[in-house]
Amino acid sequence: MFLRLLSDVRWQVTHPKWRRMTCSRRSTSSTAEPAPVPLPAEAQVVICGGGIMGTSVAYHLSKMGWKDVVLLEQGRLAAGTTRFSAGIVSTARHLSVELKMADYSNKLYQQLEQETGVSTGYVKTGSISLAQTQDRLISLKRIASSLSVMGIPCEIITPKQVAQLHPLINIHDLVGAMYVPEDALVSSANVSLALATAASRNGVQIHERTSVSHVSIQKGRVTGVETDRGQIKCQYFVNCAGQWAYELGHSGKEPVHIPLHACEHFYLLTHPLKEPLASNLPTIVDPDGRIYIRNWQGGILSGGFEKNPKPLFTEGRNQLEIQNLQEDWDHFEPLLSALLRRMPDLEALQIMQLVNCPESFTPDMRCIMGESPTVRGYFVLAGMNSAGISYGGGAGKYLAEWMVDGYPSENVWPLDLKRFGTLQSSRTFLRHRVMEVMPLMCDLKVPRWDFQTGRQLRTSPLYDRLDAQGARWMEKHGFERVKYFVPPGTDLLDLEQSKTFYKPDWFDIVGSEVKCCKEAVCVIDMSSFTKFEISSTGDQALENLQYLFSNDLDVPVGHVVHTGMLNEKGGYENDCSIARLSKRSFFMISPTDQQVHCWAWLKNRLPDDSNLTLEDVTWKYTALNLIGPRAVDVLSELSYAPMTPEHFPSLFCKEMSVGYANGIRVMSITHTGEPGFVLYIPIEYALHVYNEVMNMGQKYGIRNAGYYALRSLRIEKFFAFWGQDLDAFTTPMECGREFQVKLEKGMEFMGQEALLEQKQNGVYKRFTMFILEDHDTDTDLWPWWGEPIFRNGRYVGKTTSSAYSYTLERHVCLGFVHHFDEKTGEELVVTADFINNGDYAIDIAGQRFQAKAKLYPFSSLFAQRRRKDEEELSGYQRE
Repeated sequence: MFLRLLSDVRWQVTHPKWRRMTCSRRSTSSTAEPAPVPLPAEAQVVICGGGIMGTSVAYHLSKMGWKDVVLLEQGRLAAGTTRFSAGIVSTARHLSVELKMADYSNKLYQQLEQETGVSTGYVKTGSISLAQTQDRLISLKRIASSLSVMGIPCEIITPKQVAQLHPLINIHDLVGAMYVPEDALVSSANVSLALATAASRNGVQIHERTSVSHVSIQKGRVTGVETDRGQIKCQYFVNCAGQWAYELGHSGKEPVHIPLHACEHFYLLTHPLKEPLASNLPTIVDPDGRIYIRNWQGGILSGGFEKNPKPLFTEGRNQLEIQNLQEDWDHFEPLLSALLRRMPDLEALQIMQLVNCPESFTPDMRCIMGESPTVRGYFVLAGMNSAGISYGGGAGKYLAEWMVDGYPSENVWPLDLKRFGTLQSSRTFLRHRVMEVMPLMCDLKVPRWDFQTGRQLRTSPLYDRLDAQGARWMEKHGFERVKYFVPPGTDLLDLEQSKTFYKPDWFDIVGSEVKCCKEAVCVIDMSSFTKFEISSTGDQALENLQYLFSNDLDVPVGHVVHTGMLNEKGGYENDCSIARLSKRSFFMISPTDQQVHCWAWLKNRLPDDSNLTLEDVTWKYTALNLIGPRAVDVLSELSYAPMTPEHFPSLFCKEMSVGYANGIRVMSITHTGEPGFVLYIPIEYALHVYNEVMNMGQKYGIRNAGYYALRSLRIEKFFAFWGQDLDAFTTPMECGREFQVKLEKGMEFMGQEALLEQKQNGVYKRFTMFILEDHDTDTDLWPWWGEPIFRNGRYVGKTTSSAYSYTLERHVCLGFVHHFDEKTGEELVVTADFINNGDYAIDIAGQRFQAKAKLYPFSSLFAQRRRKDEEELSGYQRE
């Protein structure tokens, strides 16, 4: 039976290097296998893993001119998870970078057979994603909007149209579906062989039956690879070991943490129908039924993602090659029932086999790629969450670009290994998290949903106190952060189960927190923000930071500078605030998820100087953000010091006493545009200072607030946040932050040349604010992020952040506007006139809403609105 499963895998390669691979592992032939080709003593790159990821990286590196590459596979090529892949190439993805990877993969596989002569089994079948509920249909419509603006044919269809495209599908419980006609099927193992063939012809050396024991590292850099056949010296190592990537990362003296874990994944194979299914019949994805169905040799292949997955290999590595694991029909029964409900005519169809194979999943359902934060030259591409064949081509391309050029051609931060810390590498955490992740592959993911496992891992000292006051929590980089506070008497059950694309049940709660921030004073616990201290014995700290940051840091002691940490292309690697504590000491505050990335960036670029110190002090300080006009009163009374702007100007930092606690770093900054202060409190004083602030603030109407209120405030003030609006491909010139760059001061800094070029030639995208004008907050779908932006009916970009402005009583979206030539599609310079003279609309799940575009903060609009109200009031009084 098992050989029949792989009958479509025929290694029809005539190149001499591949002849030995056509022999079965269990061959009874008396002919001995030829002696293995000796390993080279050294290479530029060594890749571990001969599945779809490893062969794709090798293929793309060789295409980009890197020929000195060795690929090592412990068993046979494509004999791991790739061997068992269902072979479905689907572009229907929520995340833009994943969509682009899948689209590239589809186009690559389509021409790969012609390029290599190796049959890949590519068949363009199309796919149909079914919706049993209106919320599911909304989710599909949002995906369809993204596909359409990417130029990928896609349409929302009716249940009757589903039946026309696939007559065997039961449509009685459907409300609609999404049809993507260019999705495809392939033989995954053959695609890997084709990629390996092309790479081999380009000079890549491929060695099977060669196991990597560990990677040699000296002074934080890769120097070689130890195998069971000897050592290879190398400059770069790529871990494409699939489900073994975690163990391989931990095999050396300096561990590289790669958080993934395997689960059993089941799918069913049947004999052909009496009338065999056509090879181009569309693939069916039924997420509400938790199953997928595709044609397989005239019969069907159907699997899914059950609610109660079975993790395996928690104890570590125990197989060289992946074999079919034990059948478990009881476990598969819910998926089988869903299949028979969807295709009832299959009742009498003869089953050939239930395949059970391991599949790797990551803590956030996104794959892992990029360079290790701790070891230079150690790259990773693994953890595909059952989408390896869809991502394989694109992911290999991006990683190869990363290695050759220093940056991939797209923003891959959502997939970057450095989005994780060591805390996500606990085997217990991973085992529990993947048991949640695998069902989530099919669960409806409405905006702002949260993982439930692995929680309360990193908490503020105030966690219990805030929780007792009604805090509702979300998680960022393992850190618990408050979303909002539930007032006493609110129906908590209804609130917790509020999952919708429309107006959420927390709307009024967040509105009251925003109101308090604007009229009185609120406290937000922002302890999760990343905090570094950089100091030196001489001027080394200032000299190095001046080069690594775009704004001038040579300011008087006590001043705070908002600045970008740019790459060579002028893009934001980080967006942060830096306070000068003394002539030789600086305090840096960055977004929560910058902790690993920023540390690695600085460590790799600061000199190895014993007189220069970089310290992560995130855990040392609790941060309380006091927002609102009465914050000055609260802090003045607690510190017995004047806190008015005359005595404590904006962007100022000073150590003060608050209550009985000394050494509190107080900064006149709130990250929202509202007046107030952030208190950085030594962790042992956190509870005392919080109590003092809350007690003193009672007479000023103080209350707790959460990040949802902060989000609304910062978006209506046109504040961009890194990781949402800003990324490595966004420059200060493109988002209106020229004033935060020291271009005119004659100082050299990273990214300077790119910014000077933009200043002279103009920019090709601009950060823009949009107010939705004909949108009904109560009845219309809400914008969240990622919605297409249209100008004069033409697609020009996507939103990056969205929130309801309780001040304007309108939705506000932030996003980047591009200018494409209508005839050629070439990108053109985006001017202020281009932004201001267009008619805009935001597409929300296929429905377009008119929007007003602005290039400046709405504070001026607030003033205009107040003046208008005052004029109307005075006019009424005169009448």
